[in-house]
Amino acid sequence: MYSETDLSGAVEAGILSPDAAEALRNHVARQRATPVVDEESFRLLTGFNDIFVSVALALLLVSLAWIGGSITAPLGGLGVAGAAWFLAEYFTARRRMALPSILLLLAFVGGVAATLVGVMVELDPDFSDRVNAVIGAGIGLVAAGAAWAHWKRFMVPITVAAGALALVATVAGLALAAFPGLEDRVYPITLLGGLGVFLVAMRWDMSDRDRRTRRSDVAFWLHLVAAPLIAHSLFQLLGVFGPNVTLPMAAVVIALYIGFGIVALAVDRRALLVSSLAYVLYALYALFEQAGAVELSAAFTAFVIGSALLTLSVFWQPMRRRVVGALGGFGHRLPPVALA
Repeated sequence: MYSETDLSGAVEAGILSPDAAEALRNHVARQRATPVVDEESFRLLTGFNDIFVSVALALLLVSLAWIGGSITAPLGGLGVAGAAWFLAEYFTARRRMALPSILLLLAFVGGVAATLVGVMVELDPDFSDRVNAVIGAGIGLVAAGAAWAHWKRFMVPITVAAGALALVATVAGLALAAFPGLEDRVYPITLLGGLGVFLVAMRWDMSDRDRRTRRSDVAFWLHLVAAPLIAHSLFQLLGVFGPNVTLPMAAVVIALYIGFGIVALAVDRRALLVSSLAYVLYALYALFEQAGAVELSAAFTAFVIGSALLTLSVFWQPMRRRVVGALGGFGHRLPPVALA
């Protein structure tokens, strides 16, 4: 299976002409009866060898972290970060293997952050909560810088999302340092961070409406980071997982999920629907239990939500046409929709 990134690379290398690549895209779209953008493609596997190499990389990196950590805490993270960068020079820069590249990026950024955490563990300073929050923000900022350096060298699409998440952690740390009483009320900060990442994702998306370049892959991962930040923060603020889910609370959850569905249709991204699925499942499950269907509440919940999601998948294009058409001029800045 070949992704849009592969096609674009073939055009850039002169292997395919732009017209031939466009003809191939149109042929695939006609076969699937759906425009290419609606597939929401992203590159995860180039073949089973990706899985084989990723397993080997995971074993190697875990062993390095274990051995280094047994000597001194910072050495474990430092060994992982150094090995991840070194291995990326081959598996990412030369081989362009998708899943190993993702794994090595996460290992590098995580290793950099773990090195700094290890330094703090070794020093074991007795700092106040405010100072610890500042240190946490600093670690997040360094991790974001590591992601930026990795992006400049390897340009793995998930890198921008990793850097954005590190920046959200930095902002949260600074907010906790400035207002120490926010420890138990951190969800408004993560909600704002999620909205900020969503806006960045939309900027990348709107720069490649047809989703034929690496920018679309970057936007995909940004949406994947923004969605749980938004959904988890919002539903936690509402107290969905409280001791009792009332009928009004369940109605709010379902209304929010429908709202997320409209946003997902408009931007042609499904991450929000997946990230908030656990909350609507829990709300419906609690309602069915309160209605007396204790033994079959889980089955009824799965049936209702599964049927709704399958219906949404089948009628995704006509529903997108209605949603995007209702947005007027702004709809022209979103990914195109099928005409029929």
